[in-house]
Amino acid sequence: MNRETSNTYFNRAQKTIPGGVNSPVRTFAGVGGIPTFIKSAKGSILIDVDGNSYIDYIGSWGPMIFGHAWQPVVEAVSKQLEKSSSFGLATEKEIQLAELIVSMVPGIEKVRLVNSGTEACMTAVRIARSVTGREKIIKFNGCYHGHADAFLVHAGSGALTLGKPSSSGVSAEVARNTLVAEYNDLASVENILAEKENSFAAIIVEPVAGNMGCIAPEKGFLEGLRKLANRYGTLLIFDEVMTGFRLAAGGAQEVFDVHADLITYGKIIGGGFPVGAIAGSGFLLDFLAPAGPVYQAGTLSGNPIATTAGLTVLSELRDKPEFYETLENIGDKLETGLSTVFQKNDIAAQINRVGSMISVFYSDEKIKTFSDVKKADMNLFSIFFHQMLENGIHLPPSGFESWFLATTLTESLIDQTLEAAEKSIQQIKIEIA
Repeated sequence: MNRETSNTYFNRAQKTIPGGVNSPVRTFAGVGGIPTFIKSAKGSILIDVDGNSYIDYIGSWGPMIFGHAWQPVVEAVSKQLEKSSSFGLATEKEIQLAELIVSMVPGIEKVRLVNSGTEACMTAVRIARSVTGREKIIKFNGCYHGHADAFLVHAGSGALTLGKPSSSGVSAEVARNTLVAEYNDLASVENILAEKENSFAAIIVEPVAGNMGCIAPEKGFLEGLRKLANRYGTLLIFDEVMTGFRLAAGGAQEVFDVHADLITYGKIIGGGFPVGAIAGSGFLLDFLAPAGPVYQAGTLSGNPIATTAGLTVLSELRDKPEFYETLENIGDKLETGLSTVFQKNDIAAQINRVGSMISVFYSDEKIKTFSDVKKADMNLFSIFFHQMLENGIHLPPSGFESWFLATTLTESLIDQTLEAAEKSIQQIKIEIA
């Protein structure tokens, strides 16, 4: 497959952009090789600058639940652009999006729109500290909540891919206020809470981990976090930037029937445009300025383009819940097919899936914790990634990332994917022979 133009662009980009990319995982550092530069996309097909086409399992890291260039979003955004892309003043669409989110998610009353998942998580923690009068938070090893200082302690996603789970530039004082527990290990959480009782403002967690690959919560884990948060007077924050409106209309809270105090959103609620949100009770959200003492502001918060796209996507998901069944069927076909390919070829692999999020780990053991993830063979994933790319399938360029499925993944595209997987596994067998 000719990728000369991508190579040229990458060399050019490194002269003016740090590392040649504007988000680290795009460098292919976790798998090696030259990153793909994309020219266009439609549905579940990506076209790169060399004219190569790929079946897409990145989906812009989650937002493209209806595929790329979904016509209702294209039309709605085009109409809004004629009226302006930004006002810096309030619009009705901000109200409509907040009302729609509140109507779809059980237990929330108010929403503050921001510009990214990072900003949403950062603000949720700031609210928790104001409400409780406490400084410390608990996060989980391998979970990623954006690049705010408090979260870059044993972080997942791109930080893991680059082999740097903590970031330079984060002060020791900030790091001391973030304690790290093990995902799917309630005892690790209770030990921290008990040792430093009355110190914690919040427990923040991805209800389904997506930044160390897709890992589902074990039975009782989320329920246990809810009970521990109640017992120790700390707020429970669900980072649903990935899972919100993807797993169900009410997100992970609906799927697992566990309710957090604060929930953060991103990705799907912007329909592919930069967006984030914090949601919760009126009491908690009214701690935000101008209603309360917690300051948060953003020039482009509630941007009319993002709110237009978000309203279009969320309205469709609300009005046609059968889309979730479609996504489940797509996920089941892919999971079953991949499992058959690996078993037939005697390759030890674990496939983790929750709805339309899925990951492959090369390991003999079930993947339930970050410790399990670290034992998986990332070298084999790299070989698999490049073989799949050569065969026209674009996976996330890291074994620490979830794949995201879209409704535009037809049976034919899944069949092509499974055929490519069979070819790729043959190459893996040669590599490990």
